[in-house]
Amino acid sequence: MIADFNFDELLAEYRRIWNNRLLAVSDGSSEDTLKEAVKRELLDENSHPRIRKNKFEKYYSAICRITGSTISNEAKVALILLHNHVMDKL
Repeated sequence: MIADFNFDELLAEYRRIWNNRLLAVSDGSSEDTLKEAVKRELLDENSHPRIRKNKFEKYYSAICRITGSTISNEAKVALILLHNHVMDKL
C-alpha cells in the first residue's frame, strides 16, 4: 500500500509541512528517512523529555497539521497513511 508512493516527493512535502526540516538522506533511502522522521515525531523525540506528549496526542496533532496544509490531497492521503503505518508499529 505505501510502497506505491514516491518517497522522494513525500519527503519534500513532509519538509514543507514541518518547517522545512532538513532530514538529510544519508546511507538510507528517502523512505527510511521519512519513516524515521515520522516515528521520531510520534514519539515526540524532538521535545524535551519533561514536556513530551504521548503518541496519540502527537498523532492527532500530525494529522491536523497535514490536513490543514496546502500540499496536494494525494500527498495528504499518502502522509496520513504513512503515519497510520508507523503508528501501527509503535
